[in-house]
Amino acid sequence: MKPAGESSPELLMARPRMQRVPSPRLELFIQRNFLDEAECAALIERIDADRRPSTLANFNGDTSFRTSETCDLFATDPVVAAIVAKLDEITGIDPAHGEVLQGQRYEAGQEFKLHSDCFEPSSADYEEFCGVSGQRTWTCMVYLNDVTAGGATRFKEIGKTVQPERGKLLAWNNRLPDGRPNPATKHHAMKVRAGTKYVITRWYRERPYT
Repeated sequence: MKPAGESSPELLMARPRMQRVPSPRLELFIQRNFLDEAECAALIERIDADRRPSTLANFNGDTSFRTSETCDLFATDPVVAAIVAKLDEITGIDPAHGEVLQGQRYEAGQEFKLHSDCFEPSSADYEEFCGVSGQRTWTCMVYLNDVTAGGATRFKEIGKTVQPERGKLLAWNNRLPDGRPNPATKHHAMKVRAGTKYVITRWYRERPYT
């Protein structure tokens, strides 16, 4: 039986229209049209209404490292709650292990340089971020719109670039079988060259998220 904070390749591949990226180094999955046009438009409206500058858990001194804007999307909103339920259902992960759904907005010229969603165990802030809920296990990200130019997600270690496409889901396992962060999950939210890019992200933890 899988732990409550975990999904699995077998579970995800049992979903209709799910595709697995063919790499032995990373469990990475793609499903087109996970969200429909109306769902995406409703989330974009909420992100635009409540966005703020994005921050970094472990600031590295590079003020251009992450230049997007962020919005917390709380499940007290029925629209958000329905989206969260869809993500939890497709991954099979206990909802208690999920972080608050987050929206991101990238204008032309904005990016999030190569990074991992895991918290670095050697960092000074590791205990603050992981002491209660543990490490991030899985990431689910959905593009909310087509982007005029740029804005792809590049998994450098496996040579895979995913183009933004409205409603497209990406899901990946952040860790190796022994629980250590998987370096092959490092990804670059590449610069938007023209237009605006919107995504949502839900991260899951080893233990219930508080």
